[in-house]
Amino acid sequence: MSAPDLGEWIAKTFGQRPSDLAPYQRALTHGSQAAENYERLEFLGDRVLGLAIAEWLYERFASEPEGALSRRLNALVTGAMCADVAREVGVPVLLRLGKQARGDGAADSDNVLGDAMEALIGALYLEFGFAPARDFVRKAWARHIDAHASAPRHPKSALQEWAAANNRRPPEYVVTDRSGPNHAPRFTVKVSIGSFADAEAQGTSKQDAETAAAAALLAKLKA
Repeated sequence: MSAPDLGEWIAKTFGQRPSDLAPYQRALTHGSQAAENYERLEFLGDRVLGLAIAEWLYERFASEPEGALSRRLNALVTGAMCADVAREVGVPVLLRLGKQARGDGAADSDNVLGDAMEALIGALYLEFGFAPARDFVRKAWARHIDAHASAPRHPKSALQEWAAANNRRPPEYVVTDRSGPNHAPRFTVKVSIGSFADAEAQGTSKQDAETAAAAALLAKLKA
C-alpha cells in the first residue's frame, strides 16, 4: 500500500489526518523488516489502550467493584482481542514484514497483529493526544465491551477456586512444548490438579496457553 493510501486509511480508521506518516509506518513495521519497528510504540499504546478501556468501564459499569472491573479490563486488552480488532480495521494488509516472516504467516499472527494495533494507538496518541485515541478505542471495541452480562471470571482464578472448594491440590501448570518461529510461537501447557485431573491446551503465549488449559480443565470437571 502506497503512502497516500496509508494516509487515507489512517484518516478513515482513526478520524484524524496525520501530518507525518512515519510513526504509523513504524507502528506497522515488524522487527523482521527493520530495526526501527513497532516495539516502542507498542509499549506506549498498550498503556493508552489500558487507560481508555479502564475509564470506559468505570463509566459504563458504575455499580461494579474493582475486582469485577479488573476482570473485564483483562478480557478486553488481551493480545488476541487486539488482534481481532486489527483484523476488523484492515491492519494485516498494511504490515511491513520480512520475507521469511511473511512466509511463516506473521500477517495473521495474533502476537504480531495485537502488537501492531497497540503501536498504532501509540502513534495516534503521540500526534493527537488522548481524546482521539480514546474515541477510536470506544468505536473499535464497541461490540466487545458488552460481550459479558457480568464480569467474566478468569479461568485460572476459577480453577483455583474450584480446587480449594473441593479440597484438592492447587493447579500446577507445565509448558510441555514450544513450536513455531519467534514472531508466531505456539505454547502447549498442561495443567493438573494432583493426579485427580488434567488438561492440555495451546496458545500464542505461555499465559494464553495456561488460560486455555485452565478453561479446558474446568469444562472437563463440570461435564
